[in-house]
Amino acid sequence: MNSAHAPGLDGAAEFDFLRELVAIESPSLDRAASERVAAPIAERLSAVGGRVRLARTEAGTSIVADFAGPGHPLLLVGHTDTVWPVGTLESSLPWSHENGIIRGPGTYDMKSGIVVICAALQRLDGNPSRAVRVVLNCDEEVGSPTTGELIRAQAADAMAAIGFESPHPDGALKVGRRGSTRLAVHAHGRAAHAALNPELGVSAIDELIDQLAGIREITEDPLLPSAVLCNVGVISGGTRANVVPESARAEIGLRFVDSETESRVLSAIRGIVPRRRSARIEVETLSSRPAWRASAADAALLAQLSATAALLGQRLDGRPAAGAGDTNILGSVGVPTVDGFGPLGGGAHAIDEHIVAASLHQRIDLLSAVLATPPVQP
Repeated sequence: MNSAHAPGLDGAAEFDFLRELVAIESPSLDRAASERVAAPIAERLSAVGGRVRLARTEAGTSIVADFAGPGHPLLLVGHTDTVWPVGTLESSLPWSHENGIIRGPGTYDMKSGIVVICAALQRLDGNPSRAVRVVLNCDEEVGSPTTGELIRAQAADAMAAIGFESPHPDGALKVGRRGSTRLAVHAHGRAAHAALNPELGVSAIDELIDQLAGIREITEDPLLPSAVLCNVGVISGGTRANVVPESARAEIGLRFVDSETESRVLSAIRGIVPRRRSARIEVETLSSRPAWRASAADAALLAQLSATAALLGQRLDGRPAAGAGDTNILGSVGVPTVDGFGPLGGGAHAIDEHIVAASLHQRIDLLSAVLATPPVQP
């Protein structure tokens, strides 16, 4: 597969498209920005023969595009939202393309991955040698609260899935990801004067502190099948020192290697009960992506991709990743899955976000070769 033979895809056009997408700043949950960034992507996918539909929710606009071909569809998964607020491009992280490095908000996570998808399909004139379905959702960075079911539905008949998040620093794909759940624990007590009649009050903060200690015991239970990462990231509550606080809240981030540990820990936390009479506890799930432990089917998909890469003179490895993403949804239900097919770079969610320009073309070459290969018939 030689990209030099593809008209209009001489490299500069691909960089121009990336710059176009980066210029449309698209923070999560900004519906107008989401609609704007979806438009040029949908237009490109449609122009090369994709059957495109837009799925709108209160979070924004997601894109689904089907390309006809033999076999069940190969799912290509990504997202259009970023962590950056509008204005970042004009202030702390302007676009630049110098010395083989491209910088800008969303370049690495993950608008360059979207460019890989669109450019590979354009290179094949929208005629891959297998059925392909592109799913680009609008709220991945906040846990896909409105689009998780869309991803599940589009994966129902998929033969396999490739995620276009960033790879490991050495370019290896991500095969297996920790599950990630964010919980809010709300403690409700009763206000009273802290000196005149403290006995009439029930401290929500004291209740919350005791509950957090109990949650730590749950997550550090040595009888769990695997270790749990638990981070209490936000605590708030109370009004002033002379008032017994009537409410308090903590936000907790949990990471799991396997589904059994995940199920046991979450069940235990959701079952916690008040330690104080008249106190009340609520556990709210803010977002949840199930643990994806790499399977033999995932390893087989990686082997197929690695073999294709070798034909291009590329080396492609894979290993588990600590972070979670939408591929957790797919891998956890048994769809053969890999992630990290985006270009090399660094600085995800950081002020030095960037990609290595040459790797953009390498990923396009590889995806083009993958999509030009007919599916293996059972």
